[in-house]
Amino acid sequence: MLLRNLFIFIYLFSMVVLFSTFDATLGLWLSFLGNALLLTLITYYHIFIEKSYSPFLSTYIVFSFLFFLVAPIIQAGVLAPQVDGTFDHNFPFKEDLFIKTNGLIALFHVVFFLFYVGVKDYIRRKTVDKLVVKPIKVTRQLRGIVIILFISIIVIAVGYPFLMEELARPEYIQSSYSPGSQLIQKKVLFIIPLAGIVLSKKLMNKKGISTQTWLLGFILSALLIIVLFLLKNPFVEKRNALGPIYFLLIFLFFPKILNSNVKMSLTFFVIMILFFPLLQILTHSDYGFQEMVNNPSLFTNVIDKGSLSKGFMSLNYDAFCNIGVVIEVVEKNGFSWGYQLLSALLFFIPRSIWSGKPDASGQVVGDHLINNYDYYFANLSNPLVSEGYMNFGFLGVVIMAVALALTIVYFLTWLNSHDHLKKAVAFYFAVHLLFLLRGDFTNGYSYFVGTFIGLYVIPKLILKISHLLLDQKIWTVKKS
Repeated sequence: MLLRNLFIFIYLFSMVVLFSTFDATLGLWLSFLGNALLLTLITYYHIFIEKSYSPFLSTYIVFSFLFFLVAPIIQAGVLAPQVDGTFDHNFPFKEDLFIKTNGLIALFHVVFFLFYVGVKDYIRRKTVDKLVVKPIKVTRQLRGIVIILFISIIVIAVGYPFLMEELARPEYIQSSYSPGSQLIQKKVLFIIPLAGIVLSKKLMNKKGISTQTWLLGFILSALLIIVLFLLKNPFVEKRNALGPIYFLLIFLFFPKILNSNVKMSLTFFVIMILFFPLLQILTHSDYGFQEMVNNPSLFTNVIDKGSLSKGFMSLNYDAFCNIGVVIEVVEKNGFSWGYQLLSALLFFIPRSIWSGKPDASGQVVGDHLINNYDYYFANLSNPLVSEGYMNFGFLGVVIMAVALALTIVYFLTWLNSHDHLKKAVAFYFAVHLLFLLRGDFTNGYSYFVGTFIGLYVIPKLILKISHLLLDQKIWTVKKS
């Protein structure tokens, strides 16, 4: 209860500070307040009422607080007093678009929460767990982990040229590899060692195993972790892709840190809403780190000069204002009626085969800014809220909210499964939600499908094939 009260205190204190310092017209102020009250209701349910462990809702709450309240309120506070205030991508601040955006987000919150609670309770009442877990022989588990380690080493050897290019390539230079090749290597093959780590940890947790078996599992786990860090590190991968992996490792090896709703929410809240903004103070400061340590009063000078606000004006926090861009796109071009969504659902079809393949929604947003506001970059974020609005209007917002609620409830069953790979996929998805909610949907969806194949499908095939081939061979030898 102490931890819950601490989180709620931090949450409400942040909210009070945010709104007490927000100087805006009454209409804009009330539109944000309405969403804040809705999010507070969801947060109260999650922390004090919800009994089941749901890291998905923790992610949803923290994302909404940061990207739909903190960032846009600070942006509005900076741009509203200016005559021609514009965002980093040259889109002008328009109060009416901010109010309309808050209306769409409010609709999304309400529909999502109602379906999340209703469907989750229905499944809990109607489903009975009839799963019978068959014990798997320790030797078979070890054999599967060894095979995954061997395949992971082959992946390093085959992907070595790609790794070297990623290490040397600045982010602004386009890769020589096709998007499909990058997706297969980064999101599918490079994630396979993580499955081996999950299985190794499962083996180490198994009751009744010998010390020799536990030690062998530990060695295999350590080797797989080394391989994973060679393939997945900040030099070759973006942080939004590393976050779910590293959080999953914490969930596996230090579960007590993240094993409750309040712990998950508090951890994410501290990292995303307190730590990162404070880090921005340093990165946007005119003073050195040592100067600020020796003279803490300089922190006040940094904040007074607007260094904290500058961080929130960057493209890292463009999710809210890009919903406004989509509203403007729809006013100009109309709804896409689901055609644009095909870029996500059929992402695996290359443009060389499908020349008329629709652009991802982030590309649509970027092209609108390039054509109308002289911007230069075309691959921007686009949250699920505006993804639905771009395709079907208000009905699309409802569809996206319902789809998200159903997906989360489905993965809740995986999180409570006896299958450790299913649990790993579910927890990975919970953290990946930060990326998926920010958008665009095409990238968030395709990246997760790739990870799902590398973390679940391929390891399951490896275990199944090794069981069928090797066990059958052993059985034949014994029979002879």
